[in-house]
Amino acid sequence: MTIRALRDDYHGEFKDSLEKFGGAQLVYLGWDKHQMFCSSRAFPLPPEMRFQELLDNVMPEAFGQHPEFNQIDWNKAQWILDNSAFQPDHSKSLTELDIGHKSLLRLVTPELTGYKGAGI
Repeated sequence: MTIRALRDDYHGEFKDSLEKFGGAQLVYLGWDKHQMFCSSRAFPLPPEMRFQELLDNVMPEAFGQHPEFNQIDWNKAQWILDNSAFQPDHSKSLTELDIGHKSLLRLVTPELTGYKGAGI
């Protein structure tokens, strides 16, 4: 994802550029129709992290408190990366999957509709 200034004539330093994160990249994670979490959550992740590690270690931290989290069928999970449908290879790294600095990765679980079906 290309980072652009709000103004074309801006020539200053970007305070949130990848170089400022000590080797990590910010990845935003969201779970559609589960608004118990009011917005996506940001995590500084190593670019070499495998997608399976994200599922095993980061997703439980991000969303594990939701009552439906343990019902997720990861084989049926759908993903949206930066507003495009995405089919991750669980053995590949974030970099290999083009999950970059400040990417938004959204989880979609059509069979789960939020707490008591309310999208919460």
